[in-house]
Amino acid sequence: MLAYLFWHRPLESADVEAYEGSQVNFHRSLRRSPPVGMRGSAAFRLPRLPFLASGDGTGGEAHPGYEDWYLVEDFAALGVLNEAAVGVGHRTAHDGAARSLGAGAGGLYGLVEGDQRGGLESICQAAPAVWVERPAGSRGSVVAELLGDGMEPGRASLWRRQLVLGPAPELCLLSSELPTGVAPTRLPEGWKTIVVERELLWGG
Repeated sequence: MLAYLFWHRPLESADVEAYEGSQVNFHRSLRRSPPVGMRGSAAFRLPRLPFLASGDGTGGEAHPGYEDWYLVEDFAALGVLNEAAVGVGHRTAHDGAARSLGAGAGGLYGLVEGDQRGGLESICQAAPAVWVERPAGSRGSVVAELLGDGMEPGRASLWRRQLVLGPAPELCLLSSELPTGVAPTRLPEGWKTIVVERELLWGG
């Protein structure tokens, strides 16, 4: 399973309530008529966007924004979603969501550990997202696989970056409770975690 992630914030002049409504409307459109291979989507409100620069030199941490997850079966389904999002049946909703977009960045992640059947459920139930970054040049494949230690397979999931499309770290762990695998005492020297709180706007 793959997840296309999109971090974004509206134009400063945009009405926040209307912006959120247009984003949810696009997700609902995909829910009503899902492209082949799509497994669901979710949208979150974030108090800060650590992976999206503000454009004014202040970085992303001080600026709230949004995080969208689009789950697909494989790379072929990702291509179908890409075409369908602006195609017949979804274009109006897509354009409405994009009209007030101020800045955005994307990422592509593959499921490493967790139940595919409960993929969307684990994403929606996890309040915080734990992003794990390893130092450049380190060989951490084994450590990465141990990050999910202590997590409930049906209620948590571990994701690994597939392509470098943006500045987000290599690994993301979603769980309603932080597993022991991401405890500071378990991580090798130089590895670090970024915990981002999230509020669910849409999941379906």
